[in-house]
Amino acid sequence: MTMAAKRGAAHRLVALLEPLFGGDLPIRVRAWDGSEVGPVDAPAVVVRSRRALRRLVWQPGELGLAQAYVTGEIDVEGDLTEGFRLIWSTIRERELAAPKLTPRQLLGAAGTAARLGAIGLRPAAPASQAKLTGALHSKRRDRAAISHHYDLSNEFYALLLDDVHLAYSCAYFTSDAPDYSLVDAQRDKLDLVCRKLGLGPGSRLLDIGCGWGSLSLHAAEHYGAEVLGVTLSSEQRDFVRARVVERGFGDRVEIRLQDYRDVLADPAARGRFDAVSSIEMGEHVGAENYPTFVGVVHDALRDGGRALIQQMSRRDRPGGGEFIECYIAPDMHMRPVGGTVALIEDGGLEVRDVHALREHYVWTVRAWLETLEKNWDAVVALVGEEVARVWRLYLVGGALVFEEGRMGVDQILAVRRSPAGVAGMPRTRQSFEAP
Repeated sequence: MTMAAKRGAAHRLVALLEPLFGGDLPIRVRAWDGSEVGPVDAPAVVVRSRRALRRLVWQPGELGLAQAYVTGEIDVEGDLTEGFRLIWSTIRERELAAPKLTPRQLLGAAGTAARLGAIGLRPAAPASQAKLTGALHSKRRDRAAISHHYDLSNEFYALLLDDVHLAYSCAYFTSDAPDYSLVDAQRDKLDLVCRKLGLGPGSRLLDIGCGWGSLSLHAAEHYGAEVLGVTLSSEQRDFVRARVVERGFGDRVEIRLQDYRDVLADPAARGRFDAVSSIEMGEHVGAENYPTFVGVVHDALRDGGRALIQQMSRRDRPGGGEFIECYIAPDMHMRPVGGTVALIEDGGLEVRDVHALREHYVWTVRAWLETLEKNWDAVVALVGEEVARVWRLYLVGGALVFEEGRMGVDQILAVRRSPAGVAGMPRTRQSFEAP
């Protein structure tokens, strides 16, 4: 390495980072002055601006890095997924934790940061970052949180999700045949949910958080169910209503722009439904409101009615992490699956089956990421490069957290027993295991 390279910004930056990694960095670093340090065959992190360093001074950790990436102040050359995998595996293998620096080390780090231009006014948060106000999980704030994520535009989600069901949840992959696609896996997931719920002609289904109507429409078309779907997204409501008319399901499917807490305001809705579904909506409910959510599910069901809650879980900490909560799903809350099972049972429902689908989410998110990259130019033209970069980062990180078991997703099947203890469940699981 030449003396000029040693004096470059990249070398100074790496000198700051290596103590945090307990040794050599597993990635290459290139700075705004053209200097480079690190393995030549590794993914390269390109620090395009001193502003990225200022973000990390003001907002160290996950959120500061995310802000710098979505604004383009930091970029990655090479495989972004492999870059993430290398960093996380290094942290695990070296059993790294936040180091305790001596006063002398802190002073030296501050001097290096100043020479790199990292000291300055706090950069403004990117425009794509959520800015919610009001009481946590109030109805107004929940509407704003859902709108931030789901009202991005129906056209955007059409460029990301499968083009038949527009299902925005973990699929169920039942084949590894070359011609088996995400469309097939989402169909198989919808069939699995309908079988678990025991749907048939005339069954009354309440679909809480109906999304773009994948389950509501599938249950009506293929199982003859009568469906009430509720969502807080006006974009979703309008989209599903149009599909209901297009497919001639107006007598079987009703879609409302409604908070789940208002479903039972009509006394006739209590005990009316044979089945209740909630597909990856429970994460948005919040810790304090989860008993209220389960109470709505319980009270909407008739005796012997079944509930299917498909929900993500996380063991290490509640919530989705700083990046997810600021850019993707504000105010979301996750817990270990056992905690969710306990809350469902505390709400008076009997849990009959817990089906882990973690690996299926890896395959699902990878398929979404592949579609995003294929449609990159169209996505950027529609929502702008910053939002497109938010979603690339979200999907890359999402696939890895499920791959490495730091998050899970489960289908929890529960039933409202009769006062005499009758659940009305089939004798074996075979009724919903086999097509």
